[in-house]
Amino acid sequence: MSDLTETTCAPCEGFGAALTDAALAQFKSQISPEWEMDLETQSLTRKFTFKAFAKAVYTANLVAYICDKEGHHADISFGWGYCTVVFTSHELGLLSENDFICAAKVDAAI
Repeated sequence: MSDLTETTCAPCEGFGAALTDAALAQFKSQISPEWEMDLETQSLTRKFTFKAFAKAVYTANLVAYICDKEGHHADISFGWGYCTVVFTSHELGLLSENDFICAAKVDAAI
């Protein structure tokens, strides 16, 4: 488990400085390499694949629960055999520590 899993998300108030390259690299190293970081869209994305529909639904519900508990909400899409989770700090238009905290907590739960 990374240190991020023991941290809680800070309330987002719509302002904040961009994370430095060093901070992004440090946070990225603490989550699964299956998360794709896109600096153009300022997002973290992970696609989970399954052999059926129910596991995709269960995963979407688990991610939704984690996000609700943290107060930092992902974009979640799912269907037969997949669940895609995208974290971004909508109010900031930037990646934030909250995105990485939630990604780490999803990693720990799945």
